[in-house]
Amino acid sequence: MLEVKNITKLYGTQHALDDVSFSVKPGEIVGLLGPNGAGKSTLMKIITCFIPPSKGEVKVCNHSILEEPNEVCRCIGYLPEHNPLYTDMYIPEFLRFTADIYKLKNSRQRVDEMIELTGLTPELGKKIGALSKGYRQRVGLAQAMIHDPEVLILDEPTTGLDPNQLEEIRKVICTAGKSKIVLLSTHIMQEVEAMCSRAIIINHGKTVADGSLAELKHSGHDNLEQIFHKLTKD
Repeated sequence: MLEVKNITKLYGTQHALDDVSFSVKPGEIVGLLGPNGAGKSTLMKIITCFIPPSKGEVKVCNHSILEEPNEVCRCIGYLPEHNPLYTDMYIPEFLRFTADIYKLKNSRQRVDEMIELTGLTPELGKKIGALSKGYRQRVGLAQAMIHDPEVLILDEPTTGLDPNQLEEIRKVICTAGKSKIVLLSTHIMQEVEAMCSRAIIINHGKTVADGSLAELKHSGHDNLEQIFHKLTKD
């Protein structure tokens, strides 16, 4: 389970996050929804041990980010908003490098599986630097999943994808979400409705809604777009 307990992040006197709490179980795909600057990426960086919280605690698969960060990182696959890749490497070379970091015994087989799963086969002859934005996102998703983590943290995973790529990546994420914990951030309502069973809406660092899509729609609005604009307006 992923447990976020009373997380606060301060930069000086500014609250990037203010007492955020929620939990996610295996088999759930949860959309972390909010406008730009709401605190989504900050929360994901805390969960993945890139930055510490000012207050609160996160546990990933019963491991504390404060006391057992290495164990947490072994449980997580992370695709940041700005996908960091070695652009001078070819796709298989980069994925083998990633597999070696995790010391995978079946690294060659796992690389082949990730290439097939994320639809990278047509671009194998190119260096990563020559790939389109959409294919770079596929490489980032492949490296996040290569060690078969129990938790996937995906920050804006569908940014820059064309409609065909978008549909394919959604399928990959939905398939992974059948057995894993998936937390993905977006400010696009259609992404939540296409992939997620639950949405957590944050604004100005605070949780303003948390529930299944059906529960949120019971608020009397016709669709999530209206709910989002109501809850995140100043």
